[in-house]
Amino acid sequence: MMARYHRRSMILCLVLLSLSISPSQGFLGTEEKIKSAVFYSPKLVMNPGSVANPYLFDIDFPRGHIGLKAFDAEVVDEAGKPVPLHETYLHHWIVEPYYVRKGSKLPQREMFRNHGFSREDPESNLDSKSDIILVKNGGLCRSLTLRHFFGLGSETRETSTYVPDPYAIEIGNPEETPDGYEFKWLLNIHAIDTRGVEDKKGCIECLCDLYNVTIDEYGRAIRPGYKGGLYCCYDKTQCRVKSGFDNGEKTRTLYLKYTVRWVDWDSSVLPAKVYIFDVTDSWERSKGDSQEHICHVEYEVKPCKTNGDGCVDVKKKSLVMPFDGYIVYGVAHQHAGGIGGALYRENGEGICASMPKYGNGDEPGNEAGYIVGMSSCYPADPVKVSYGETLTLESNYSNAVGHTGVMGLFYILVAQQLPEPDSSLPNKQHFEAPARSLSFLAIFAVTVVVAVVVLIAAVIYRRQKREDGYQSLST
Repeated sequence: MMARYHRRSMILCLVLLSLSISPSQGFLGTEEKIKSAVFYSPKLVMNPGSVANPYLFDIDFPRGHIGLKAFDAEVVDEAGKPVPLHETYLHHWIVEPYYVRKGSKLPQREMFRNHGFSREDPESNLDSKSDIILVKNGGLCRSLTLRHFFGLGSETRETSTYVPDPYAIEIGNPEETPDGYEFKWLLNIHAIDTRGVEDKKGCIECLCDLYNVTIDEYGRAIRPGYKGGLYCCYDKTQCRVKSGFDNGEKTRTLYLKYTVRWVDWDSSVLPAKVYIFDVTDSWERSKGDSQEHICHVEYEVKPCKTNGDGCVDVKKKSLVMPFDGYIVYGVAHQHAGGIGGALYRENGEGICASMPKYGNGDEPGNEAGYIVGMSSCYPADPVKVSYGETLTLESNYSNAVGHTGVMGLFYILVAQQLPEPDSSLPNKQHFEAPARSLSFLAIFAVTVVVAVVVLIAAVIYRRQKREDGYQSLST
């Protein structure tokens, strides 16, 4: 009796296993090649109300010609214990590669100010004569901001950055490295310590009054009407702390702990490029293709004039795509108050939606009132986009109350080619068949496997009937 139970259980497991096979696994399957390493940023010394926003050059990172598969991060203390957002708010972090001339010893502040990071130098055009050459993403906002490869904020712990198989972000190609240069990475961390502050919401939204600033980090007067945002909570500013709150013994050292996953680059990996869209992009189709994409990164959400849950601020931006390719991943970046972002075609056809997850507790990763994750979009079939096609980005915020310094960004990964149906082919060529054909072939393969398993199950079942003393029905 027990033997029959085990055989039937095994049959059920085989059927369930065959049904759980992903259609993509028949073509992909490089997961066993993935490497992983954990690193820590240089230390951040924080006090209640303090702000840290350093640019850290030459951080620890995997070296060589590799394909990035994921970059995950969180703020931890000296003991490696995760720090909750209601103590230290992670406004954002970004990582960006660059080339540096061998032997160059520019101080970090000099690199920050003179090599394309500063708003003081909007016409900066880095070339092979510079000591530092930034490696920018695919676009669209590539002049002064949003040039990074990975970047998130409070949603870091619960947002997937995984690049689906067989794609990866190619970096460190020796053929692309200029002579006399080395390939390195920089990290920007923007953290705000909100322990003991008068107004946590105001501090994390960088209200200028709470920071008591009238000039930005470059000494320029903040424009009239600017209530809050990045211009008011730059490195080493201080948000107002409650009277009597003991600040003397609350200094602590924090780190950004980041985990990088990658594969060694080979012919089985297909490259995917990073593109970042910004709902504040000032580009207008009517002005022609030659204009610059000026992305303001942040904007203000004004409170609605009526009361109730129906107060929603909707901001849209239509942009012309500078590429041919297939979207294989997408995710939005929003701040508290965000209720989702989406990317769709001109005819209204949805491409990708990304929704926030809010916490409801105290523990790290579930902090009440904070966005602790954004849903990542993995299209079942890669979405074909043509050069010159117009896509629309939409960013939605609740405006039952006002918000300052919010963001409406959307990251996508674009592949120029799809995998071959037969992954054993020695050379990868452009696979121009519709993406749905890949799914059809994979589903067909799964169907065959299921049919075989069911047939085996039927044979075993008939034999078992005989063992139990029953006669099988004849036709």
